Amino acid sequence: MTTTKSGLSAERLDRITAAFEAGIAAGRIAGAVLAIRRRGETAYFEAVGYRDKAADDAMAKDAIFRIYSMTKPLTSVAAMILVERGQMLLGDPVAKYLPSFAGQQVAVQEPGASELRLERVRRPATIQDLLRHTSGLIYDQLFETTPAKRLYREAGISTTRETLAQKIDRLGRLPLAHQPGEVFEYGYSTDVLGRVIEIVSGRVLDDFIAAEITHPLQMVDTAFFVPPAEIHRLAEPVADAAGKIPPLRKVAEPPLMLSGGGGMVGTASDYLRFCTMLLNGGALDGAQILGAKTVAYMTADHLGDRRRDNSTGRYLLGPGHGFGLGFSIRLAAGESDMPGSVGDFSWGGLAGTQFWVDPREQLIAVMMIQQPNEFTDYWRLYRNLVYQAIVA
Repeated sequence: MTTTKSGLSAERLDRITAAFEAGIAAGRIAGAVLAIRRRGETAYFEAVGYRDKAADDAMAKDAIFRIYSMTKPLTSVAAMILVERGQMLLGDPVAKYLPSFAGQQVAVQEPGASELRLERVRRPATIQDLLRHTSGLIYDQLFETTPAKRLYREAGISTTRETLAQKIDRLGRLPLAHQPGEVFEYGYSTDVLGRVIEIVSGRVLDDFIAAEITHPLQMVDTAFFVPPAEIHRLAEPVADAAGKIPPLRKVAEPPLMLSGGGGMVGTASDYLRFCTMLLNGGALDGAQILGAKTVAYMTADHLGDRRRDNSTGRYLLGPGHGFGLGFSIRLAAGESDMPGSVGDFSWGGLAGTQFWVDPREQLIAVMMIQQPNEFTDYWRLYRNLVYQAIVA
């Protein structure tokens, strides 16, 4: 058995390539870019399949992917930069920066009742609530329909045909799904956080992230759109089992609305640099993005015993997991059906991108596919295949 200095078996790493090639041959995914870094060494970095199957264009390691919710950790780090500089506090009410969030109400539907009842918030949502998804804000397009989701849909809140300022102002006037601070439910919290960043910093969100994160870290392809000269590198999906091409975000020109919750694109190598910065305690190649204690605080559990008994909590966290400030956090060794270590932190994106950082193993893994209907299976497959390759 050939073992690299990273402690990974070369033969076992080949199983990753074979598994993804099988998925490509079966038409489940077009292609993938996969990267693993351990003990300071990039031990595996492969591009397989097609960047664009319809164009018969092979996948390349520098292919650009829509990373959707893998934007959230970048926005969360951006917010913590402002916290470190003393420009805002985690305990600040959101309404301190966004007036439409003052005097919020919660939508309640009593069992058997046909009408909604609105009740006042028991306490205002804070910046920390935005970071850990306990603000009471939700997504209206995911999973089951609830009273609050119906109100969001009636308001057309998911539209991207308005500016971030306009969207967040309207969102603040809608009822919440939960009392702030009481329930984890995934939603528009990070988009709201992006608007707070703009107000506190006095800079547009994409400019702030570029100047404070992606430029210092040399993440040259991570942005809110793909420049015309690079659009030929954009990865595309294949048709699903019903013969339909999954609709994905249009990223060929600057968006009207800068979504800090899901609007960015990037490459596997760029995201590997971002993760390396986090594993290193906030620094990479002379760029100090955050302090080490701030990274440790962000990657600790911030939910405690708060409820997460909703569809997004069950699907995105699952047994043995909590949530920090922008990341899912593994709390127990044996409760999840996927391998890992206590303290590893991770997140993914709707179109099939996924990363995790395992400090105990000094491990980073990044998976980039562009296939929403296959995300769950391949995220789990990749995790299993990465850990089985560790032999020392």
